[in-house]
Amino acid sequence: MIDIKVLRTQPERVRDNIRNKFQDSKLPLVDKVIELDEEYRALKSKADELRAKRNAVSKNIGALMAHGQKDEAEAAKAEVVAINKELESLASREPLLEAEIRKIMLTIPQFIDDSVPIGKDDSENVEVERFGEPIVPDFEIPYHVELLEKLNGIDIDSARKVSGNGFYYLKGDVARVHSAIISYARDFMIDRGFTYYVPPFMIRGEIVDGVMSFGDREAMAYKIEGEDLYLIGTSEHSMIGMFIDTIIPEEELPKTLTSYSPCFRKEVGAHGIEERGIYRIHQFEKQEMIVVCNPADSPYWYDRLWQATVDFFRTLDIPVRTLECCSGDLADIKVKSVDVEAWSPRQKKYFEVGSCSNIGDAQARRLGIRVRSKDDKGLKYFAHTLNNTVVAPPRMLIAFFENNLEENGSVRIPAALQPYMGGKAKIIAP
Repeated sequence: MIDIKVLRTQPERVRDNIRNKFQDSKLPLVDKVIELDEEYRALKSKADELRAKRNAVSKNIGALMAHGQKDEAEAAKAEVVAINKELESLASREPLLEAEIRKIMLTIPQFIDDSVPIGKDDSENVEVERFGEPIVPDFEIPYHVELLEKLNGIDIDSARKVSGNGFYYLKGDVARVHSAIISYARDFMIDRGFTYYVPPFMIRGEIVDGVMSFGDREAMAYKIEGEDLYLIGTSEHSMIGMFIDTIIPEEELPKTLTSYSPCFRKEVGAHGIEERGIYRIHQFEKQEMIVVCNPADSPYWYDRLWQATVDFFRTLDIPVRTLECCSGDLADIKVKSVDVEAWSPRQKKYFEVGSCSNIGDAQARRLGIRVRSKDDKGLKYFAHTLNNTVVAPPRMLIAFFENNLEENGSVRIPAALQPYMGGKAKIIAP
């Protein structure tokens, strides 16, 4: 959510940003907010004037009574009653205007960074850099569900009977690899100085509105029936929500956190065969990284976060690339974002396994996350927040098993993961 003061003084800048995101249908909202904001401020000014007048008239009533001017005093009392009625009318209108302005402001996109490429959708995202040599082996690599079935490591049919489409049972060594990767990711981030958390897996509606782009709630989030609670789609949501309405001393920044959670997403829409199986699912687990920092430091932390994911995947012998998200592919709440994509030898292309985002002050402004400067003035300002996926199995298992598959059907266990697999160096196909 942008600062409404910027919208008042630089409306054309706001419009240009909307155009750069190819959301021209939102252009009328700028004038609508300006109109509502003017009404709101006029209402506040009128209310202040009425309160001042009421105080003056009330103060004079005692003097009139003391001088025996009873009729004038009664007239003054009647005027106070009339002023109070008008104030009540203004007071009832004020929260309605506030709510309407906030609702619209939540739909107006955050200012994108100047470095973001301008494009309509993900087809215009820009490759930045590749890490590791993408290899296509001489032997055929099965579809990922078939590959895991040959390892006796997955049961989708039973999951479909129990929970429906978009769910799975992992078992045996495949399930063990899944857990090992999460444990390794946790320690990988702890070793980089991040504090480990296991957060709540449900959050209240006001937190959802504070951390997600407007409209994502219905498209993505599962609501608990009869309660103001939603299952999280990522632990970033509850981790950022932890700082709601707080003032952080500047000397305590940055907050560098890594969190584990299950994640739940509706994933509405039809998907091709490559996005079935365990690629696009309703339930998965993830290790996340979150940073709350000084605005001047957010570009530095943005680069550190995506680099951490690249480094993690390379320790597992998985080639990856970074892909800069263009303006039209950026969620409204984001300033800048880069996807980390892993190489699929079977598909002979890269696919997304994580996303690193600089949110700027959008979440902080919505949730009231402020910083108190450490100088004598003690000024307060909104923090910047960033998030990035360390790893999100089971999707990344596709890349893991494809890139470490041997011709005889066995799967190599990279050295970094072996301590979490009881020293196993290989999974042997039964």
